[in-house]
Amino acid sequence: MSSWSRYIKDFVSYLKIERGLADNSVEAYEKDVSKLHEFALSNDKEAKDINYAFLRDFVQELYSIGLSARSQARIISGIKHFFKYLLLEKEIESDPSELLEMPQIGRKLPEVLSLDEIDQLIAAIDLSKAEGHRNKAILETLYSCGLRVSELVNLQFENLFFDEGFIRVIGKGDKQRLVPVSPSVEKEIEIYSEHSRVHLSIQKGHESYIFLNRRGAKLTRVMIFTIIKNLAKEIGLKKNISPHTFRHSFATHLLEGGANLRVIQEMLGHESILTTEIYTHLDQSFLKEAIISFHPRNK
Repeated sequence: MSSWSRYIKDFVSYLKIERGLADNSVEAYEKDVSKLHEFALSNDKEAKDINYAFLRDFVQELYSIGLSARSQARIISGIKHFFKYLLLEKEIESDPSELLEMPQIGRKLPEVLSLDEIDQLIAAIDLSKAEGHRNKAILETLYSCGLRVSELVNLQFENLFFDEGFIRVIGKGDKQRLVPVSPSVEKEIEIYSEHSRVHLSIQKGHESYIFLNRRGAKLTRVMIFTIIKNLAKEIGLKKNISPHTFRHSFATHLLEGGANLRVIQEMLGHESILTTEIYTHLDQSFLKEAIISFHPRNK
């Protein structure tokens, strides 16, 4: 058993037996420490080697994937308790988390939607209108795939590989990545394509783009913002949201559900998965399994 595994196992026992914490509280602490464990393993760091600078790097990674300040604070709190325990047991000589600061909860950080709020936004779409199924497909794709708004408006039919369970996304710097796609996205894009888009008079040069406006041209970024703002107003949502809010929610819900930090970074395109032929990348199935396992839309 590695030192990490032993420390975490003993920490869990300490929380249960000596601290008498409830099972859900113990599970939350264990998840928080496991996230640091994953990050440390990817950098070949044992628990005794962790220092303040390394913890700062870890917290920066949490921020970079869009985790809310409140979620960051909870994870940092769990890590602080873990190192206090190791210090108490004399496994370490000093606490590297002692100077680690909590993020300011009141600071203006990216909003994150709850699953219920996302469901409310989608339910508010008027499917009797011509653009209804298009807008539903847009929201499902933003949330289930964690796309940037620019990636969404530029998504083309040649990027869809539904039989393999992926879409190909062209991100910043024209870097490509494969993102596992949920059944809800496949269903909504197919409904929109077969029942709404097919009736449009499509402008020349826009034929391959999936999401079009009523004039048959590729949607603009501004139009996606407008769609989301109007839906938020419709349900009386007080949060200040944008298309990027769905990307932050995607990352946050996966991380809080237990997905590996590295997998989420891959999905967000912070480190691209380069592909030329989709069939040569079926060994990336672990990425698909992670998204299918941990994303709320797949449960």
